[in-house]
Amino acid sequence: MTRRCVVNLVCLGNRVVTLMYGNSLRPLHTSVCNPSSQPKCGFKPEKVAVVTKTTRYEFEQQRYRYAGLSEEDLKQLLRMKGSSYSGLLERHNIHTNNVEHIVKSLRKEGIEVRVVKRGEYDKEVVRWADAIISAGGDGTMLLVASKVLSKDKPVVGVNTDPERSEGHLCLPVRYTRAFPEVLEKLCRGEFRWLWRQRIRLHLEGTGINPTPVDLHEQQLSLEQHSQAHRITTMDSQRSTTPPAAMWTGTLHESFSKPSLLPIRSLNEIFIGESLSSRASYYEISVDDGPWEKQKSSGLSICTGTGSKAWSYNINKLAEQSVEEVLKIGKSQTGLEIPLNHEFIAKVTEEYNESLVFSPEDRRLFFSVREPIVNRVFSSSRQRGFASKVCVRSRCWDACMVVDGGTSFEFNDGAIATISMSEEDQLRTVVLEN
Repeated sequence: MTRRCVVNLVCLGNRVVTLMYGNSLRPLHTSVCNPSSQPKCGFKPEKVAVVTKTTRYEFEQQRYRYAGLSEEDLKQLLRMKGSSYSGLLERHNIHTNNVEHIVKSLRKEGIEVRVVKRGEYDKEVVRWADAIISAGGDGTMLLVASKVLSKDKPVVGVNTDPERSEGHLCLPVRYTRAFPEVLEKLCRGEFRWLWRQRIRLHLEGTGINPTPVDLHEQQLSLEQHSQAHRITTMDSQRSTTPPAAMWTGTLHESFSKPSLLPIRSLNEIFIGESLSSRASYYEISVDDGPWEKQKSSGLSICTGTGSKAWSYNINKLAEQSVEEVLKIGKSQTGLEIPLNHEFIAKVTEEYNESLVFSPEDRRLFFSVREPIVNRVFSSSRQRGFASKVCVRSRCWDACMVVDGGTSFEFNDGAIATISMSEEDQLRTVVLEN
């Protein structure tokens, strides 16, 4: 191999990073453009649902409501925990004022508006609305999107507290206080549709429970989380299983049939043991390939939208790691690979950027977290793209979590088929700054 060829390539995991001569890294993905992304005419809905987040101030009030605490008691309790009551109230008021601004702007245009809290958001609200506005941050946007099963219903995210919330999935922050401008641009057609791909889930196997536990409004301990799953399992069995079958241990027929869950994932699916220190044991098949037994810290499967979120942080490299790999490459080859900070930062940045792909890309990206590899368990691919991923649980107390907010029990014998469908796309709006 020539000196030039050796210098050009250094392997980092499964990626090949170009190091020298000004060549740039080419990601292992391609953007998928939707020809119908440009609106042919303006968009003005007649009915809009505004779904608002639960602020930390509201959460703390709800948390201690049943203890009979006064507002003064709450102030003292927050002070003891190192939290600022006045700070929480200030952020709450900022959010509330921005929601009022959105609602007034809509009504001024003659649009019928329903304001609902996260806990009140359900299928009926989705059916009623022509479009849905998520008023909060990315977490609220994920919750709103999860219940919208039709690709014909637009969802718009507005960041109601830009100083404290990143809002990757929301409109640019300047529109938070300039919402009438948003409505004008929508009406004039000065925007484009972004069709975000989403994940659908089929669940089957023995002892499954398709009833979810909602984590959005609950800060659950591990024991409370497990108890919530046990309660929903018992309720599900009582409603679907004949009494005789419950007492004899006979499995109801419907429990073993594949079931499409009534939820879609915009970011990612995570599968793993509820107790993070316990290794997750499962079998995995990628694109109908052979089943492989694996033990790891869990499995993440994301969309292009989610490639900027948890998946990115699972797979990204730190400058320290890149520097150490380059040092080894330099010592093994005897080549003059630069080790200055500027070069290391450039390699790190280009590698990490290659982990992000288009929200419209119709592929899944799976990541095995910290795989255990020995003579029994293997991990032939720690990460990669796929059209379909099947996972068979061998776990004791595991869950399958959708976008960090909805948890399904996923224990020994349960099988999940994770895929995408064109009909599951989420219709969102892109406005320029």
